Amino acid sequence: MPQVPAPLRLLLPLSQTLAPCPLLHLSRRLFTSSSFGRAASLRALAYRRHHPPRRGNSTLRKAPKEEMAGGGDKEVAFNRKRAEGRDVGKRGSMELKARKLNPVNTTCYVQILGEGLQRFCTEHKIKLSKIDHIFLTRVCSETAGGLPGLVLTLAGIGDEGMSVNIWGPSDLDFLAGAMRSFIPNRAMLHTHSFGAEWNASSSQPKDSVVILNDEVVRISAMFVKPRYPNGAGSLNDIDMKPGDTAIVYVCELPEIKGKFDPAKAAALGLRPGPKYRELQLGNSVQSDQFDEMVHPSDVLGPSIPGPAVLLVDCPTQYHMPELFSLQSLSCFYEDSSNQRESGKKVNCIIHLGPSSVTKSVDYQNWMKRFGETQHIMAGHEIKNMEIPILKGSARISSRLNFVCPQLFPSSGFWSVKPANDVMENDKSTSLEACGIVSAQNLLKFHLRPYAQLGLDSASIPSSFTYKDIVKELVSEIPEVREVPEQVLKFWQNNANVKNIQPAGSLMLMVEETWIGQKSAKLDGSPKHPRDNQEIPCCVEDASREDMEITFLGTGSSQPSKYRNVSSVYINLYAQGGILLDCGEGTLGQLKRRFGVNGADEAVKNLRCIWISHIHADHHTGLARVLALRSKLLKGMPHKPLLVIGPRPLERFLSAYSTLEDLDMQFLDCRNTLKPSVKAFLSENVTGSATPQLENTMFAPGSRMENYNRKPASPRDTTALANFKEVLQESGLEILYSVPVVHCPQAFGVVLRATEKVNSAGKVIPGWKVVYSGDTRPCPALIDASRDATVLIHEATFEDSMKDEAIARNHSTTKEAIEVGTSAGAYRIILTHFSQRYPKIPVIDEVDMEKTCIAFDLMSVNLADLPVLPKVLPHLKVLFKDEMVVEEADEIQEAAVY
Repeated sequence: MPQVPAPLRLLLPLSQTLAPCPLLHLSRRLFTSSSFGRAASLRALAYRRHHPPRRGNSTLRKAPKEEMAGGGDKEVAFNRKRAEGRDVGKRGSMELKARKLNPVNTTCYVQILGEGLQRFCTEHKIKLSKIDHIFLTRVCSETAGGLPGLVLTLAGIGDEGMSVNIWGPSDLDFLAGAMRSFIPNRAMLHTHSFGAEWNASSSQPKDSVVILNDEVVRISAMFVKPRYPNGAGSLNDIDMKPGDTAIVYVCELPEIKGKFDPAKAAALGLRPGPKYRELQLGNSVQSDQFDEMVHPSDVLGPSIPGPAVLLVDCPTQYHMPELFSLQSLSCFYEDSSNQRESGKKVNCIIHLGPSSVTKSVDYQNWMKRFGETQHIMAGHEIKNMEIPILKGSARISSRLNFVCPQLFPSSGFWSVKPANDVMENDKSTSLEACGIVSAQNLLKFHLRPYAQLGLDSASIPSSFTYKDIVKELVSEIPEVREVPEQVLKFWQNNANVKNIQPAGSLMLMVEETWIGQKSAKLDGSPKHPRDNQEIPCCVEDASREDMEITFLGTGSSQPSKYRNVSSVYINLYAQGGILLDCGEGTLGQLKRRFGVNGADEAVKNLRCIWISHIHADHHTGLARVLALRSKLLKGMPHKPLLVIGPRPLERFLSAYSTLEDLDMQFLDCRNTLKPSVKAFLSENVTGSATPQLENTMFAPGSRMENYNRKPASPRDTTALANFKEVLQESGLEILYSVPVVHCPQAFGVVLRATEKVNSAGKVIPGWKVVYSGDTRPCPALIDASRDATVLIHEATFEDSMKDEAIARNHSTTKEAIEVGTSAGAYRIILTHFSQRYPKIPVIDEVDMEKTCIAFDLMSVNLADLPVLPKVLPHLKVLFKDEMVVEEADEIQEAAVY
């Protein structure tokens, strides 16, 4: 019978930021045919699978007519049920996987995974569908920020969806409650909290609890809570709050049975056969020749204690006293009598605490108590963060930087080696000799087979530098050498932006047929006339420190190898910054673009965060950013950060704030509609600041109404007052939300800067940026985009997939461009591309003279807008053979987006 490995993976702490994530992999050999079928039926990493259609075809049936609205000359078709939140179809069972356990011939190892879990696993072909258990060492945004996205990813696998067991201290209940405010199906969350009784008592009756114990592995948890100093100089835990408790996990494999001795078995009257197997499994059998039982100890050599791994999360110095006093760890200390009696030994300890803790003298002395144990230091260190973790993303960003550094600045992670690098290498070599190594991505520690016990570096990705990537690029595409010089001429020859004529770029843009096949105007309408639009005064007189747009995520649905999910950073320089949407991994993207310290400064200087709607790919990075800002500004005078979003988001943030301080103030998007904001800024607003919707498609009483009829709360009134201060401090004349057609309470946003006086004394109108969020083309957004300096519009699908766009209430590239053209926007930047277009989407040529495609980490300065469309054709040398996923490749789509 063939032996087929069926992995069981236990994921121990889950993170979306820059913390490594250990993975305990247990691969069992299955022998029965039924198990073979079970193993063969396991699905690979995937969302609901869809393949790109051939031109003119659709992979999704057209929605029924009664579900559609519009479709005439003046109206755009959309999925009414989805817009109204009534498209809840059949939900999968999301049942937990049941696997047959077999401890014999088990392969087991611990592996370090990188940050941005979903993107990292996709790049390295680690199948999330094989994860059975997730264990959180702490319940906070730092360790669980990627959990909502992962849950939705698993829910989209197969026809019924999948789920996993999620384990954590009793604080996990708060997180689960918060997540249910936007997780559509309760069956997606299978959470198991432990230690409620322990947390409720000031005394500690037991510091360890076994949470998983089967034939393959035994996992126990130990509680470590901080002891904060009081005025008397002693330590106490009075100031402890939910989220402070850390967990130490002990993973123990069963003992390794001694070698089977056939000669002894024969002497005891046993014939070769199934009874040999039973004895190896630890079961007694009846002798074939004698009237006696044969026990495993009669035929097996001495057993060896099973390998053990510790995962230690000691986040602060205040956790150290509790950690050092854990009685349940005494059986592993080399200098302990308990260890000599039990014979237990820890083979590997993974330390997740920061270097400020793990490098302290007390912590180092505690580590020595384990004797000859392999220590893997997996905490946060700047030198680790400077190494690109997502190689695919770093590679494409570096190539773009080589071609056009003006729009694609060098990553904040690339750094020059320090002068003392030689000393650092010598120090690392010395630590390795003492059994201490720094964690690296995909580093393994083998536990079974016992002959392979120890570290395995074979899977670690090779390191590379920016120079390596450029050298590879030039070798692969020799003609790319000329492109940077050609692109540079756009800036050199037009140093004075007002002399750049957009019409001069028409020949470049129209003749480049690589962008897409020529096609007739959608719906048979004629082509728009070529753009002869003049440069707006706000662009003509712009300095490089007025405003810059950085795209932190340009993909839809879920993070992918090349594109993160939605987030746009508006850099206002001396006047702070604004985030428009904040999908999973936003903080990591800020660090990639600006470096660790630069990202910290950007977070500290945020004026507000605006969220378009409640879908997870637009807001699950929010708690991490808010928690970091609160930490960075602790002890400094500051105001809570204003978060503007749909009302369901407030429920999530309010529930989540029980775990950690988010230091924010929420304002409902419904209270920032244009009529309300204008009235408020004119000081004519009433105390309730009720939104005025009578003249919109979402007017009260209409079938498209997606608003609760609750009046503004006193908290909203206070937030509106702070909102006015935010506008003044940011140099904005107005910021208002626009109802769009996607799901209930979905919005776009308009930002307009205050006017200024140039050196000649002329009054210059402020720039205007419009962000669509997720939407079908709609009149409200077109009206809001009139004469916009920049329209950032979603373009999820290519033009041949209009049916999918309608069914999911998204836009095609053609439709997005037409919105901007109809509104007279000066520049259109397309974003939110389906992950079926991993690097560059398929777009047609019409009206491309004012349009550009967004890439992750792309930065567009206000002063560079005139040359923006000219750059796109020159990227063909990088992407002409990689425009769309091959039809045979898998396409991933989230359960909800």
